[in-house]
Amino acid sequence: MELQLQGSGSVKVSDETFGQEFKEALVHQVVTACMAGTRAGNSQQKSRSDVRGGGIKPWRQKGTGRARAGTIRSPIWTGGGATFASRPRDYTQKINRKMYRAAMCSILSELVRQDRLVAVDDFGVTAPKTKELAAKLADLGLQKVLIVMDDPDDNLYLAARNLPGVAVCDSSSADPVSLVGFDKVLISKGALQKIEERLS
Repeated sequence: MELQLQGSGSVKVSDETFGQEFKEALVHQVVTACMAGTRAGNSQQKSRSDVRGGGIKPWRQKGTGRARAGTIRSPIWTGGGATFASRPRDYTQKINRKMYRAAMCSILSELVRQDRLVAVDDFGVTAPKTKELAAKLADLGLQKVLIVMDDPDDNLYLAARNLPGVAVCDSSSADPVSLVGFDKVLISKGALQKIEERLS
């Protein structure tokens, strides 16, 4: 199949990457797994065994008229440990390479069907000026957009960082979460070919 480039010309892409049916369940699973993998999971509290002190019984078991107590570091005491102390946790979910590639192809194909994938021969700015980039995007009718380039320069990164709803990444960093999170995806011809090679 062929994708029309913005302005003039076209680029030939394979149906295996850009002509697949949309598999919602698979895309949801892969996107969820990618987002779960970014969770820190490093929350940690001290239980009664982790808190310093409390090695001696505060008073004898019987005869004082007070409740039994074995340690001053009990969770019901001030300065005691947490009752259900949180521990570091790994939230990552296993996704097979074949599933990841299928989800990426499904997302790219759906972007093409919904006219959300805007292909250009090349895209960039001459200086790190937000105003220049905003004008270029306005000419293309784009607002909330992910710009995927083969090798984006620093000028493009710097010009885009103050624009809300605009992000820049290279072809190797384009993942399912970023592709589905924007209204439009502006992609260069070189990035298209690299992504196709990566998913083939």
